[in-house]
Amino acid sequence: MSEPTLPLLHERDGAIARIRFNRPQVLNAIDAAMACAFRDACRAIANDPEVRVVVLSGEGRAFMAGGDVAQFRDDPASIAPSLIDPMHEGLRLLTELRVPVIASLHGAVAGAGLSLALACDLAIAAEGTRFNFAYTKLGASCDLGASWSLPRLIGLRRALEIALLCDTLDTADAHRLGVVNRVVPPAALAEETERLAARLVSGPPVANGWLKRLMRESLSRDLGAQLDAERHGFAACAATRDFGEAVAAFLEKRPANYLGS
Repeated sequence: MSEPTLPLLHERDGAIARIRFNRPQVLNAIDAAMACAFRDACRAIANDPEVRVVVLSGEGRAFMAGGDVAQFRDDPASIAPSLIDPMHEGLRLLTELRVPVIASLHGAVAGAGLSLALACDLAIAAEGTRFNFAYTKLGASCDLGASWSLPRLIGLRRALEIALLCDTLDTADAHRLGVVNRVVPPAALAEETERLAARLVSGPPVANGWLKRLMRESLSRDLGAQLDAERHGFAACAATRDFGEAVAAFLEKRPANYLGS
């Protein structure tokens, strides 16, 4: 008897942790098993000090087309405890990580898939990718932080237009609005994602972690508090071995070798 197919693939390749949604027959729609696997993968990554970058992607023809509508129909009362709760725990862990998280997008990016993409620190998309908020098509509001991420990325009115009307965005729209950072030919998506991940891996992990934290927390602080946080972050970076190495490398006109300490 063949082994059951895992709903999510999680591996670490050097300093790059990968989460790949693996229900291609339903465009990677989230069911309870995938939600729990996502939470568990994020827990493992959060407890792995060797990780410097995380990459999210989808198997098959899509990144993710949202939640599994069959479960919505058969057992709507289970949606919050079996899908939303574990997905939210995983999402919190990813956003609180002191390493960059990249979304590598193709095909359909809808509903929860769009929410996940918005929550990542950087997003790269293949030409032809289609983005749709989708929630109101099912008579629902949203989850996975979409109501937090989207207005912060593109502004309140544009966010409300996308959410209320559920019009499909193409990659040109998504790039213009700031939903994605880069658009590449489909055949180059994997290569360009790896190139971006490799650049981040070669950078200063402590400084990258502080920058992610400072940027994400800035929207809930006033300027004075943010200046204090920046001072604290800079001082923490300056106390590391990597800071001394970077300064020496700059003066000696050579690449720096960052160890993350």
